[in-house]
Amino acid sequence: MLGRRRGFPETAMAPHSLALTVMGASMLWVGWFGFNAGSALAADGAAGMTMLVTHLSAAAGSLAWMAIEWRRYGKPSVLGIVTGMVAGLGTITPASGFVSPASAVVIGALAGVICYFSTHILKRVLKIDDSLDVFPVHGVGGIIGTLFAGIFASAELGGVGYREGVTMLEQLGVQALGVAATFIWSALCTWILLKILAIGPGLRVSDEAETEGLDLSEHGERAYTL
Repeated sequence: MLGRRRGFPETAMAPHSLALTVMGASMLWVGWFGFNAGSALAADGAAGMTMLVTHLSAAAGSLAWMAIEWRRYGKPSVLGIVTGMVAGLGTITPASGFVSPASAVVIGALAGVICYFSTHILKRVLKIDDSLDVFPVHGVGGIIGTLFAGIFASAELGGVGYREGVTMLEQLGVQALGVAATFIWSALCTWILLKILAIGPGLRVSDEAETEGLDLSEHGERAYTL
């Protein structure tokens, strides 16, 4: 609904400052511990395990994304490493209180691989301009993480186990229903909000403002690289 940025996908659009990207990603990694482990509402074993699996998944996601880039392009990138980290964090979140450390490594590694190729398909095949890779990383990661929770929560795989009488297939069906409901609700509400905004202030700035950059055109401020 918003449309592509000018020049996408022919023009390379690197981050404004890779140093700021790494700084922000580092704070995000630490902050995610409070996000996931804090959901236990107690400083107990469950919170500690949640923090551990969160960390392992993020690390595995970084390594997986890095390995793919190394294989495909002959060298890894720092941007890819931190993007893989975010993929690992987003994917483990739905499962973080229910799976084992070994499962977290598997989930994080799969997140790095699946989200990497999801990003490629979205941008290069479908040519959708998601400038921050929000859907292929957070969206796809959240979807597969929610589904993985229904698998790796199994006591046989080191997880907390299912409710008595519930099978893995039944739990996976519940997880899939949650994914579908969330997808429909989010898409519908977003569509309505964007339609309302399009009537009022509009969804895009002018071509000149886009070229100049929103820091200057909208806020009158200049961002400096480190």
